[in-house]
Amino acid sequence: MNAHAENTLFTTRDTPVIDHPADADHLKAALRTLGGGVSIITAGEGEARTGATVTSATALSVEPARMLVSLNRSSSTWPVVERFGHLGINIVGAEHEALANQFAGRGGLRGVERYRGGEWTTAVSGAPLLVDAVAAIDCVVEEAIERHSHIIVIGKVLAIRIGNGHSLLYQDGRYHAVSR
Repeated sequence: MNAHAENTLFTTRDTPVIDHPADADHLKAALRTLGGGVSIITAGEGEARTGATVTSATALSVEPARMLVSLNRSSSTWPVVERFGHLGINIVGAEHEALANQFAGRGGLRGVERYRGGEWTTAVSGAPLLVDAVAAIDCVVEEAIERHSHIIVIGKVLAIRIGNGHSLLYQDGRYHAVSR
């Protein structure tokens, strides 16, 4: 397939598929179809706390225990993660949707204001962890790799807290609750 082909019509099993150019708008549209687990990334201490809502938190390896998170380098979260050298990965459930929106920047809250409405504790690394998270993973930064608009943070896992419930998913611009 020609990587520069634009709007080429392909047919697979009687279903027409439109091939689009590999640009930002089409990549975003494709990624909106992929549901992702919602995590709140937390970092900092005291009034220097901040964080972000992401769907990019995932295991890099289980042996040794390492997590991977992609953060926009222009976000307010990356400089705090870099400064303190830690991050909390708080896997959230449906009951945390409002908190996830706050950490996503909806409503204009910034920094420590994003922590309103949640009960927080301090992890071994110093990172804030959500007390009633579905699960929370405490990490120190092992490596940060700068690529394009993002920083790929590799976190060495120090501790894990497993709570109750099911994780919240984000797909096509909306949250979705998972239930059994």
